[in-house]
Amino acid sequence: METKYCQSCGMPLQKQEELGTNRNGSKNEEYCCYCYKDGAFTMDCTMDQMIEHCAQFVDEFNKDSGVTYTREKAIAEMKAYFPTLKRWAGK
Repeated sequence: METKYCQSCGMPLQKQEELGTNRNGSKNEEYCCYCYKDGAFTMDCTMDQMIEHCAQFVDEFNKDSGVTYTREKAIAEMKAYFPTLKRWAGK
């Protein structure tokens, strides 16, 4: 099965409990539970603010992914990747 990624923060969506929820309580296949709940984004932010928020979790990402990004490298990668995500495309 192809891994899906949150279209707001880029987190891999690997388990049902990681999926966000729609207004009617059903699972949302595009966004994670941290970014999307009850049919709305949990944070009203810009893409750059989301990148800063996600940069807090670089150590956790490194531990789970087998790579070692510095905070600066992670931010640079996110600045390149996030514009391809649905929430930020065209902004």
